Amino acid sequence: SVSWMYRVTLLRHYYVYFENSSSNPLLIRRIEELNKTANGNVEAKVVCFYRRRDISSTLIALADKHAREMEEEMENPELNPVDLPEKQKHQLRHRELFLSRQLESLPATHIRGKCCVTLLNETEALKSYLDREDAFFYSLVYDPQQKTLLADKGEIRVGNKYQADITDFLKEGEEDGRDLAKLEEKVWDPSSPLTEKQIDQFLVVARSVGTFARALDCSSSVRQPSLHMSAAAASRDITLFHAMDTLDKTGYDMTRAIAALVPQGGPILCRDEMEEWSASEANLFEEALEKYGKDFTDIQQDFLPWKSLTSIIEYYYMWKTTDRYVQQKRLKAAEAESKLKQVYIPNYNKPNPNQLSANSVKPGIVGGLVNGQTPGQTPGLGRACESCYTISSFQWYSWGPPNMQCRLCASCWTYWKKYGGLKMPTRLEGERPGPNRNNMSPHGVPMRHSGSPKFAVKTKQAFYLMTTRVTRAARRVCQDIIRPRFLARHPYLPLNTAQIKQECDLL
Repeated sequence: SVSWMYRVTLLRHYYVYFENSSSNPLLIRRIEELNKTANGNVEAKVVCFYRRRDISSTLIALADKHAREMEEEMENPELNPVDLPEKQKHQLRHRELFLSRQLESLPATHIRGKCCVTLLNETEALKSYLDREDAFFYSLVYDPQQKTLLADKGEIRVGNKYQADITDFLKEGEEDGRDLAKLEEKVWDPSSPLTEKQIDQFLVVARSVGTFARALDCSSSVRQPSLHMSAAAASRDITLFHAMDTLDKTGYDMTRAIAALVPQGGPILCRDEMEEWSASEANLFEEALEKYGKDFTDIQQDFLPWKSLTSIIEYYYMWKTTDRYVQQKRLKAAEAESKLKQVYIPNYNKPNPNQLSANSVKPGIVGGLVNGQTPGQTPGLGRACESCYTISSFQWYSWGPPNMQCRLCASCWTYWKKYGGLKMPTRLEGERPGPNRNNMSPHGVPMRHSGSPKFAVKTKQAFYLMTTRVTRAARRVCQDIIRPRFLARHPYLPLNTAQIKQECDLL
């Protein structure tokens, strides 16, 4: 039997094949975590990747448009895939994946081997992926819920929208035509008459005033019950910024600046987000951060709707400077150290249910040729391979709907499982080396066949609706109730069958 024989240790961020169906292609996933369940089994938390066959034709057209735009931007003609043969273009489509942010948990026993997935590099030739086994690339992100595709890379933002326009120097006597009110406001003058020592002394005064203000404030005395804690809170950046702003507004006059720190109403108390938030709000924030990460919009909506987005973001960056953050970081590191980092996957030798035995292979006639062979082929013991048209293989596998009796050779079956398609392109994508019954309509017209069983020809079931005599009579007798012309234009309106039946009983 064909099987993936391997002995590997799987680590986090490995790309692997998962098998969820004996007949469908393997799933491609990236391992994020390895967890042990209560019954001792190992589960892998994985990121999902999707193949072209998994997304809608509308999104495929969008992906192809994106690929064409990338081809046009390529300066090196050797990297451009336009000149590749049709067969290689066809196989290259099987190497393209679409990343998603979707996570799922799968049993580690379903892992069938490792593969390699990389973000498409514009400096790398696409043909290089065909030269490597189990190599895939992606450039777009697929959202299964919203059914959208987005580019998975940062954008270099160049232009007037993102960079400032550097204006020419004003000539002598020329006025600046810009609205100066919309320009920057200077908040500090480094060439002020004050010395560094005087500025430092004023900052000490500002901290002292801040400590005294906290002693007078009831809520602050509860949050910082000790003098040491109050002094530490008064030494935060918000106090220093206020002090320097006061100096600038008073024209760097120390006397006026000190007077401004203690107006008539009492000393000014400056608090930042770290001090404004209560302990319960801080706990809510940490819980939200654990659940959503740095998605501050979701954190605000679900956990802290009374806080502004600016307040939450400012608090986050202050929280990262605290001992609490350092402690949590150490705990997470210790937890990660205790988690499973690798798992041993034994050899997988179970026979595939799609594997055909020698007795199950029956001769077939395709287009007047025995076993579907091309002219010049020798009749064999069964149909030719649907992909490469070989008639000899050490093992065959059934492929597609059972009534079609299609099969693949061992090599093409492995290709189908790994890459999700057939090796050879269809007639619409390029000429194949021989006829195939599944690509022809009953009248010999070529039909599209994507290499997937879900696109196989289905037999349409005919039906005949036979009405009773009473029903046919009611159409004429009860025309005023049925109103056939009106109902023909409004087919979903309900019909009062009881009234019609009562009318017919009177006849």
